[in-house]
Amino acid sequence: MSAIAAVDTALWDIKAKVAGLPLYQLLGGACRTGVRVYGHANGETVQETIAEARRYQEMGYTAVRLQSGVPGLSSTYGVSRDKMFYEPADGALPSENRWSTSKYLPSVPKLFEAARAALGWEVDLLHDVHHRLTPIEAARLGKDLEPFRLFWLEDAVVAENQANFRLIRQHTTTPLAVGEVFNSIWDCKELIQEQLIDYIRATVVHAGGITHLRRIASLADLHGVKTGCHGATDLSPVCMAAALHFDLSIPNFGLQEYMRHTADTDAVFPHSYAFSNGLLHPGNGPGLGVDIDEQLAAKYPYQRAYLPVNRLEDGTMTNW
Repeated sequence: MSAIAAVDTALWDIKAKVAGLPLYQLLGGACRTGVRVYGHANGETVQETIAEARRYQEMGYTAVRLQSGVPGLSSTYGVSRDKMFYEPADGALPSENRWSTSKYLPSVPKLFEAARAALGWEVDLLHDVHHRLTPIEAARLGKDLEPFRLFWLEDAVVAENQANFRLIRQHTTTPLAVGEVFNSIWDCKELIQEQLIDYIRATVVHAGGITHLRRIASLADLHGVKTGCHGATDLSPVCMAAALHFDLSIPNFGLQEYMRHTADTDAVFPHSYAFSNGLLHPGNGPGLGVDIDEQLAAKYPYQRAYLPVNRLEDGTMTNW
């Protein structure tokens, strides 16, 4: 589906360039003046995470994802050394993290209690569990987080079993988001039709391109589910631009993840999308509004990089 997505996105780009229009105009026009995005604030401690969140607020963000180190664990996936340009693929061979659900569960409500006290209630706050919990553990966490009014709790359980979310839904009103690893409408059909989630995070590059993602968004719209498309650093500026044109054109847009690319990446992929006051706009250049400088790209040879692996404290492999 990623291969299909590449071809599909390229064809939309070509068609819009032939028409001399920004792609969103071919998708029905703009439903909004800009695309609201969220950034990633992370730190080894709660106070470090809150300090990063304040930095995002100062940059104009109105929504921030909070991730903090877990007391008693030496490292935590989702907490990076480089705060602004988070890239989890960190080595030529996979690095290892240790995980303990019993240490994690009490730490998250403390993070959000401190965050609300420090940041107030005007900013929307999010959290990513990275599929690490069982359904009943996720239900307990969602209930514990209700007083802090999260915008969403992401990837609370493994996504392959859609029925997992029924149990979570029975026990908490915390909004749920999932789908960055989904490849098709069938991966989320049950979740959407039974209204087991609030935000579907399928993305252009994984779910068959703009054409297939529009099918998912249309199904979601019928059931009151909004989009919250994945937008990690490893998705290039081409993918980000495609997501923005898609986001701008659909009625049930919710929120867009925006992990900034480095200056080197932006130079290789000159683009017309721009950030202002918590919003991204894809620009009005023809097509996607993104190009590639192949000569400059040749100066950055491929470097092998793997995502980490996660083990329980007794050494058992688990979800990262």
